[in-house]
Amino acid sequence: MFSLHEPPLFARLRHARRILVAGAGGGFDVYAGLPLAIALLDRGKDVHFANLSFSSLYGLPSGTWLDDAVAAVTPETESRDAYFPEGALARWLDRNGLPSTVHAFPKLGVRPLREAYGHLVDRLGLDAIVLVDGGTDILLRGDEAGLGTPEEDMASLAAVHGLDVPEKTVVSLGFGVDAYHGVNHVHVLENLAALARDRAYLGAFSLPAESREASLYLDAVEYAHAAHELYPSIVNGSIAAALRGHFGDVRFTERTRGSELFINPLMAMYFAVDLDGLARRSLYLDRLEKTRTIHQIAAAIEAFRKELPQTRPPRQYPH
Repeated sequence: MFSLHEPPLFARLRHARRILVAGAGGGFDVYAGLPLAIALLDRGKDVHFANLSFSSLYGLPSGTWLDDAVAAVTPETESRDAYFPEGALARWLDRNGLPSTVHAFPKLGVRPLREAYGHLVDRLGLDAIVLVDGGTDILLRGDEAGLGTPEEDMASLAAVHGLDVPEKTVVSLGFGVDAYHGVNHVHVLENLAALARDRAYLGAFSLPAESREASLYLDAVEYAHAAHELYPSIVNGSIAAALRGHFGDVRFTERTRGSELFINPLMAMYFAVDLDGLARRSLYLDRLEKTRTIHQIAAAIEAFRKELPQTRPPRQYPH
């Protein structure tokens, strides 16, 4: 049973002791889970971080690897890749006295990624996993007009869906960001309504701009941007702009030149769902079970899309 005074996500995690907050879609996704992780740490939880990485992890020192597909990135970890969000986050966490190991997974298919997650479940004694998507494309089921960039999100969703962990949830922060990649957000809302009918929707709540969690998040985003001047995170930059009260076509990086942004307060809201409930609504997740590479996942999604007689047409939000 849930109640108004406690968001259902936190109610679900109330009895969890060791929680993994993991970026589902790669890149800077784990940063979108930082406010949630800080709130859980303040509740006395043992919180760990992980991320599906876009970096060249196999160039890391051999001592970094805990298993074939799990690297433990610490503040001292050096990478030859200039794009290394996990390293920047580890250094920022250490500067702020927070648990500073960020576990990184290479871009893999479902089978090896599940094995990597399973290794962390056993090693850390996890009893909860929170997959974090910066954006909303993880909430799409497959027949929408546009899927955004689904490969990494679906790899993570399928991998964790197959694990025996007491609590598994998905949170999305950055509503509207994926319009840049062709996502129609009326479809996102329609999918959330369907999850609500399945009792798998865990509600939405805003990240308070004047909270400690928001203040630390904004600082982390600025730190990451400084460490990645050529490739700052558009997703987290958008969320940060929304937290600061900006609205409309706001410029915070040259990477968005030539496109029109719509920064708004909805970008600073968490949408939470039950992970297994979300996985069951996917129309093609079962096709990814035997994949070993991210390219096989991309091919399986493309084949599924070609078989669809039609996709759900995009709709304009009516209000």
